Amino acid sequence: MAGNQNNERLWSPWRMEYILDDKKPGECIFCTKPEDDRDRENLILYRGEKAFIMMNRYPYNNGHLLISPYNHVSDVDSLSDEEMLDISQATKRSVKILKEVMHPEGFNLGINMGKAAGAGIESHIHTHIVPRWNGDTNFMPVIADVRVMPELLDETYMKLYPLFKEM
Repeated sequence: MAGNQNNERLWSPWRMEYILDDKKPGECIFCTKPEDDRDRENLILYRGEKAFIMMNRYPYNNGHLLISPYNHVSDVDSLSDEEMLDISQATKRSVKILKEVMHPEGFNLGINMGKAAGAGIESHIHTHIVPRWNGDTNFMPVIADVRVMPELLDETYMKLYPLFKEM
């Protein structure tokens, strides 16, 4: 027997959806999704005056939110004061709602501005809010490129939506 012949398999079917996703060159989800009126399907939880909140379809953890201005800009220098305020207020309210509904023990909050900083969609700035729990980082993403998600996206959406509806 050459090497370690481990017959166990780890299944990550959401990866195929991501790989085969019908991404059109130049299409921006932060522009197209808010134009659509299918908020639940698009995982949009809240629409503010200058920005909106949506769940990440390919999250790092359950409750991973994205806050984006409607305005298609690539950096914070291009945001108006009103847009920046709306994003900041949406971030604050999102953290409060996630604390109430999901009881995380911490958060990662951040903006990846530019490809070198890890921005997956570098042409449209957005803020990530990732709820964290002690022990949620394990060996799975490191050695198997697999994330263990304990809850379906739609279930998380239905827990969060009623509170975002009240914002």
